[in-house]
Formats: sequence, structure tokens, C-alpha cells
Amino acid sequence: MAEQHTPRSLIVTLYGAYARERPGSVPVAELIRLLAVLGVDAPSVRSSVSRLKRRGLLVPERTEDGAAGYALSADARQVLEDGDRRIYDRRPPRLSEGWVLAVFSVPEAERHKRHLLRSRLTRLGFGSASPGVWIAPARLYEETRHTLRRLQLDPYVELFRGEHLGFAPTAEAVARWWDLGAIAKLHEEFLDRHEPVLRAWETTRDVTAEAAYEAAYRDYLTALDSWRRLPYVDPGLPTELLPQGWPGERSAAVFARLHALLRDPGAAFVRVPT
Repeated sequence: MAEQHTPRSLIVTLYGAYARERPGSVPVAELIRLLAVLGVDAPSVRSSVSRLKRRGLLVPERTEDGAAGYALSADARQVLEDGDRRIYDRRPPRLSEGWVLAVFSVPEAERHKRHLLRSRLTRLGFGSASPGVWIAPARLYEETRHTLRRLQLDPYVELFRGEHLGFAPTAEAVARWWDLGAIAKLHEEFLDRHEPVLRAWETTRDVTAEAAYEAAYRDYLTALDSWRRLPYVDPGLPTELLPQGWPGERSAAVFARLHALLRDPGAAFVRVPT
């Protein structure tokens, strides 16, 4: 899958990484400055902000000096908080933690919601055990509950916790429920793009130098924009259920190192006055 850093995705990543920590709204002019470093022009920023506003993720709010700005909606903050647990904590669960099951039934008159449910569960990282029965590691329960309620899909779904008792070995069943080959390929693509970036910072650049702050911000936000999709495709399965040589652990380690190395220097660039 080719990597795509769309303006809309980069704006969401920017808010998640930095902008939600500040009080009040972010001026449009500052969004334009920060996205320009990533190759996004001003019309694309304004267009993407408008789309995010229509989706209810951003809300217009004047800054203290009266400039046009945008803040995160309550729903968007919940989405980002749920995402934090996936993005920054990639410790594999223990098999003993069990699974969360989502079982849904949608009346024929509302069958469009059946497609929406399947799509949303897939985006949450669920595997399909059988038609109408979806499965994920139990740690995804809270986020699943928040998401289904936010989308008003909860009346159609029952959630259960449980363990797999057979008949196939769990590792074999997991290989049917998820496309592990496709997930491994995404991890390898992340490594191909961002491991050389990490190597360059660790061997040739001084992260503490003020002149490096812009580059640190650019490389960190790009890596985060790439990485934050992976924990939704790969829900974080117990290690003993994964094939030998699974690349997910290595890609998680590369992102964790980039985060530790570049996040704070990048924040120094974000705080530069416009």
C-alpha cells in the first residue's frame, strides 16, 4: 500500500501530537505555517479544515486576539485519547487477557448500517470470525464501546468478553480471522521508510540544536502520520499467536525511538511564534 500523507490526515496528526495540549483554538495562519513544512499549501489546509469541521472533528473558535481558529470537538478528543493507547503503548497483550466479541444484527430496512458496522469494526482492528461475529483483543473493549456509541450503532451490537476454546488451535484461527501477511507487509513498509530516518538522526544529527527543530518536527509528524494507521490494522495480537519473525515488534520499536528522540524538539518548532 503506497503511503499517503493527505492534508486532512496530517492536520489530525498535528492536533493529536501537539495542538490539543494548548488552551483554546489554533489559528488558521498557524496551521498553514505548520503544514507548509510538510508540503501542504494554504488552499489545501483551508479545504481540509472545512471537511474536518463538517465531520464534527473541528469546531470554529476565535483566538484571544480575535483571529480565526479551530479547536477539537469533544468527540475528536475522545477519538484521540482512545488512539493514544494504541499508538503509544504497543506492548502485546497476554493470551490470558482474552477477547472481545462483537455480535451484531441489523434489520433489513437499515441494511446500510450493516455495511457501516462492518467497516467500522474493520477500522477498529477486529477480525471476522464468521458473518456477524467479530473478534479483537479484549483491551479494545473501551474504545469499541466509545466508537459504537458515538456513531449511534450500539443498539445493533452486543459485546462479550471470552476465550477461544477450539476446535482449531488459536494460532490457526487467528490466521483466518486476520490477513497476517498483509499486516506484516505494512509493518515492513513502515520500516523501509522510517528506519533509515531514525538511523540518520542517531548517527549524523544533533537533535538539541535549534536549527534541527524544524527537521525534527517534519520527520516526527510524518512518521506519526504513517504509524498511527498501523495499530488499527494490526490490533496487537499476543506474540505466541504470530508467525516467527513478525515485523510488528521491530516497527513498534522504531516508532517508539523516533517518538522519544524527535517529539520534544518538534514541539519547540511548533511553539515558534508566527
